[in-house]
Amino acid sequence: MPRYGSSNSLGLLDRSLVFITGKGGVGKTSVTAALGVLAAKAGKHTLICEVDAKGDIARLLDCEPSGFEPTEIRENLFLMSMNTEEALREYLRIYLRVPVVAKLGPLARTFDFIANAAPGVQEILVVGKLCYEVKEARYDLILVDATSTGHIVSQLASPKGISELVRLGMVKDQVAWMEDILYDSSKTSVIVVATPAETPINEALELAGRIDNETDVHLGALIVNKVMPELFSRSEEEFFTLLQDPKAIKVLNKVIPGDIELLLRGSNAALEMRRCADPYVERLISGVGTVPTALLPLMFGVGSRMKLVRDLGEAIAAEWDDFLWQG
Repeated sequence: MPRYGSSNSLGLLDRSLVFITGKGGVGKTSVTAALGVLAAKAGKHTLICEVDAKGDIARLLDCEPSGFEPTEIRENLFLMSMNTEEALREYLRIYLRVPVVAKLGPLARTFDFIANAAPGVQEILVVGKLCYEVKEARYDLILVDATSTGHIVSQLASPKGISELVRLGMVKDQVAWMEDILYDSSKTSVIVVATPAETPINEALELAGRIDNETDVHLGALIVNKVMPELFSRSEEEFFTLLQDPKAIKVLNKVIPGDIELLLRGSNAALEMRRCADPYVERLISGVGTVPTALLPLMFGVGSRMKLVRDLGEAIAAEWDDFLWQG
């Protein structure tokens, strides 16, 4: 049974852990930052975790790059960057009572060897750290700027994979509580971000299917980013077409300063971009059934990166309204 859509009355950001993923270049990091600012403004104690640790979130939010320890970058908003070695150190300290005070050295190299040989070990450290933060309940919401579509499924499925490999003992017990968090649709969800073009839409549809078939994680929503806005209503578009008659252009040139033909060509290009996007958007919506889908506009001349984040947040809020939080 597909885990599409919301299985209860919870809003998308009323959950504890939300992964945002998508093909590179679709704007998943911008969407993550926008959701973080939106949630913090609404009073939610929010942590953003950047899994790839490239510092892109920090640049968007006009702050210094963060480390493994969460840093408060503005009221109610915290930022951290994932680091698997630090996650291992924390695991050893908390669960095995190992006082790791220096570089892991040989232990880290041993871990790297095991991680390369046994699938799911690296991934379980990432997921385990995120689930641990949910368990500790220091934040109302954790937003994860996750890996791209090629890697996210293996991360989401890692507790299940480890659980199938290890049937008894401490590891089995610890994976069990991770599964309780990760596979509970009232706690965890995934947002897939795409743009209105063939390859990103194909990857988004494939990812939606893989999340359903290969994991037990709830697919909460899809976002189509960078969609050319509708410039005209149907009647306005008909009038716009009439304006392109050479006689109309000649009259307009007499009463309106500037290059009218250039303006009309630009408007035509925008209309064509929108028409080209529509079939991809329709294909995505029809392909994911009841999963809520939002269309975010292509931003023009937004100014600062922080303004882009705020504008995206406002667009998300306007598109989804009550769907973001209902609890």
